[in-house]
Amino acid sequence: MKNIKIFFILFVLSGCGGKENTAQEPAPGEAGNVLQFSEEQLNSFPLSFTELQEQTIYNTLKINGVIDVPPQNLVSVSSALGGYVKSTRLLPGMHFKKGEVIAILEDNQYIQLQQDYLTANTQLQKALAEFNRQKELNLSKASSDKVYQQAKADYETLLISRQSLEEKLRLINIDPARLNVNNIGRTAPLFAPFDGYVSQVFVNTGKYVSPSDVLFELVDPKDLHLNLKVFEKDLDKVNIGQSFSAYSNNNPGRKYSGKIILIGKKISEGRAVEIHAHFDKADTHLIPGLYMNAEIEVPDNNTLVLPEESIVTFEGKSYIFKALSNNRFEMTPVQTGSSGNGWVEIAGPDHLRGEKIVRKGAYTLLMALKNKAE
Repeated sequence: MKNIKIFFILFVLSGCGGKENTAQEPAPGEAGNVLQFSEEQLNSFPLSFTELQEQTIYNTLKINGVIDVPPQNLVSVSSALGGYVKSTRLLPGMHFKKGEVIAILEDNQYIQLQQDYLTANTQLQKALAEFNRQKELNLSKASSDKVYQQAKADYETLLISRQSLEEKLRLINIDPARLNVNNIGRTAPLFAPFDGYVSQVFVNTGKYVSPSDVLFELVDPKDLHLNLKVFEKDLDKVNIGQSFSAYSNNNPGRKYSGKIILIGKKISEGRAVEIHAHFDKADTHLIPGLYMNAEIEVPDNNTLVLPEESIVTFEGKSYIFKALSNNRFEMTPVQTGSSGNGWVEIAGPDHLRGEKIVRKGAYTLLMALKNKAE
């Protein structure tokens, strides 16, 4: 279809103004790689110009790896005091919100702990009153220092005991400030520490768990890492802070951007080094263990380049069209080098410095030249 459109343009050029030929014949002595057009013919197709430019060419480094979770974002949930699992609704892959109840445990020791706290709190009030009374008596020398010191020690001992019991209650998510004789319970809830999803579930209803047992493994997706492997020969092309674009094999059209945050210091047996990259934005489709492909733009040498659309290929060789005047163009062979970001390196470019080179319309000129040759 593209060729049909190009030849249609050539047909229009050929018929424009009632002329028989698309391009005028070159002047005597000119080679057959020169085209000359009338003003009317030039206006019948898009044409723009450029010059050699000095730019840095970026090459694409393709590597692969898997999504990983840093230790601080992979949380193992256990119970501080143990107990029987009364209920839980979690399943692997399920999402949850911070502060949501993820399990309820039940045990006699929760009742005993609440009883001990309330008892210590009552005894503390009595000890405080006795301490204040002995303090006043001691000031007036109505009681001995020994009695006063004993009252003070009893009060401080109970104060330490109550504080210790408060912390134990907080470990099982029972608020001491709200605890009273009327709401002593036998259950303790477990709350989600962040927004995330469940990686693994190790318990079921009715199972007894000790403090050393892991109930759930939870993942915080806000800080997922991409663990990539780069071969030794390409290691010098990778730097911290470089941007990357990653995609999975299942959905190559969906790109995830990010930056490299860490480069490993050990070369594996396969002569590869691990690099860690961080995604710019969290996504629920990214899960630990997912295989990913990544592309990193690597800067090459600072060199003289031309836009890709200025380069045309004919019989396996590369050419550009140089403007000899406003309406005359010469097809000139060039040697190309690295390419990237829409630019192509030109090797040995001295003969093109300062020249006016066709950018848009180069292929149209090529087809016109081929048509003239035929």
